[in-house]
Amino acid sequence: MKHLLLLFCFFTPFWTNAQAPEENYPVDPASEEHPGVPKGEVLKFVFDQSKIFPGTWREYWVYVPAQYQADTPACVYVNQDGIQWKAPVVFDNLIHQREMPVTIGVFVMHGRVKAADPNAANDRFNRSFEYDGLSDAYARFILEEILPEVEKQKTSDGRQIRLSKKGNDRAIGGSSSGAVCAFTAAWERPDAFSRVFSAIGTYVGLRGADRYPTLVRKVESKPIRIYMQDGANDLNIYAGDWWMANQTMLRALTFAGYEVKHQWGEGGHNGKQGTSLFPEAMRYLWKGWPEPVKKGQSQNAFLSALLIPGEDWTEDADAFPMKGKPTPSSENSLKTLKAGAAALSPDQTLVYTVDSTSHWVYSYQVQPNRKLAYRQRFGWLHVSDAENKAGASGIVCDRDGRIYVATNSGVQILDQTGRVNAILPTPQGKASKITFGGGNSDVLYVKINGETYGRRLKTRGINPGEAPNKPDAPKL
Repeated sequence: MKHLLLLFCFFTPFWTNAQAPEENYPVDPASEEHPGVPKGEVLKFVFDQSKIFPGTWREYWVYVPAQYQADTPACVYVNQDGIQWKAPVVFDNLIHQREMPVTIGVFVMHGRVKAADPNAANDRFNRSFEYDGLSDAYARFILEEILPEVEKQKTSDGRQIRLSKKGNDRAIGGSSSGAVCAFTAAWERPDAFSRVFSAIGTYVGLRGADRYPTLVRKVESKPIRIYMQDGANDLNIYAGDWWMANQTMLRALTFAGYEVKHQWGEGGHNGKQGTSLFPEAMRYLWKGWPEPVKKGQSQNAFLSALLIPGEDWTEDADAFPMKGKPTPSSENSLKTLKAGAAALSPDQTLVYTVDSTSHWVYSYQVQPNRKLAYRQRFGWLHVSDAENKAGASGIVCDRDGRIYVATNSGVQILDQTGRVNAILPTPQGKASKITFGGGNSDVLYVKINGETYGRRLKTRGINPGEAPNKPDAPKL
């Protein structure tokens, strides 16, 4: 019996490998060269002057289609990990067939800091740092460093390379960590990238991308279109289950109203199915161009109860004169507080304060003598990947008991139990001061870089001196 067990253990790995499905995918005609189709040019460069990722060295390639004319800025596709998916051939065919616009491809390798002596030490590989994090660093790297560098180049026949600056004219994609990197770039800068190709995306716990399904459900939808691919035999390791994570991400995107298409297969963590589907993905991502990708309608009931269709942030503060101050009426009870901002609940029994150095909203109960008691870490705020704190700098309540906090990630909106149900991204930077104003107290104001932005909502704030109002009990 012991010998049989040893034989079973010995042969199990081979039996398991034998059960892995053979991956044979149809070849899209757009992935093959055809006579009569004009061929674009691929140029290779090196970039080693990054200020965003100091000391890094990387190669990048630029595909310029034959149809490109230097007097018209071209659409752009950015891909991580260099050239994949037989992309130059695919672009040749799809541009020729007018299934995608004239598009310049920029294929960028991850950076590395070269070792002084490669015989004694390895380079510092920046791939996970650049690709798996949730900050805007990589988007800024592409927008502020790589694309301007590309525009310094010329084709072999002397055409100056000019790239469109419109987000609707830009797509970005990648595989594995490169895929989550592509999504992060669009998520952080939807004004710069509106179309995302995600193959075997790493939406798992390497550097926080497992938070995306939650954030997608809470954050007001952005104008992004996504094509996703993954296989049932993708990785299942210490950081998570890729196959389940991609399905969870799809469900979140669908819930939040995004334009998203997916193709699931049986394959593993490789580029085989992605290569087969790349032409289909490009057709989907560029369909209808130049019509802009639009925001979807989220199923988030918290957002639906607040947002007015067609209303957005406006910098025209004169249209919504700011009235009142975001301070509670029981000022005497706040003298003992060290927090930078405070708000009174609509029933005037609770005081909420924020701490810019943490991710907590604190709650106190107002006693009959107007003093505060029972301090508790009550509200839990989301923290962006670029900071170790939420940066909460202002807080206000509405008549229905919702709590609005100005943070580095925008306006985070909590229910009466201290849970963030929704997040409103703010334009042009981090939100600071926050208050309700306007003639009906239905305009939410925030300060951003010294400028006032207002947005009308389907609710109204609390006016100083008005009678207490008991909101409906929260769902627990």
